[in-house]
Amino acid sequence: MTSAPIRKDAARNRQRIVDVARRLVDDGTPLQLNDVARLASVGVATVYRHFPTPEALMETVAAPGLEALVARAERALTEEDPWTALTGFLDVTLEAQLTDPSLTIVRAAPARVLPRTEELATELDSLAGRLLDRARAAGAVRTVVTWDDLLPLMCGIAFAANIHADDQQARLESGRRYLEVVLQGLHG
Repeated sequence: MTSAPIRKDAARNRQRIVDVARRLVDDGTPLQLNDVARLASVGVATVYRHFPTPEALMETVAAPGLEALVARAERALTEEDPWTALTGFLDVTLEAQLTDPSLTIVRAAPARVLPRTEELATELDSLAGRLLDRARAAGAVRTVVTWDDLLPLMCGIAFAANIHADDQQARLESGRRYLEVVLQGLHG
């Protein structure tokens, strides 16, 4: 069964809602659907029709970033050197976490509400695990390290960089420094 195409005015409203949500997330403002409706100049019912929960809206905001990370992981798997591929992917992942707050929020959430978000998260974890497996098989990473170990470490690095730096450039520099410490500990 195919769903009917979305009307042009409904598509414009949906995009305005997502754009407002993006600005709020980037500003560190919690998503309240009533506030989003007011700022997007649409009715509250319109927001709820498109996004029944703040989590659904947050996941929609995060989707392009997740898609970009999946694409980056796929490219990394084609790189010849497994260690360089892994470290490059982790660096891009950290930068994404530090520049797009929606990614950390969605990745840290206990559950996903949109099937697409679950697909992206599962695919991202699978690809990242394969990158780590390749590096481990090449002897570049200690054999005891798993993606289940590395994922919370990446979240911790982003959290620490956000807390210990005042501006985005300082956060990126701190995050990369912290990541380098972790990578030195991983290197086989």
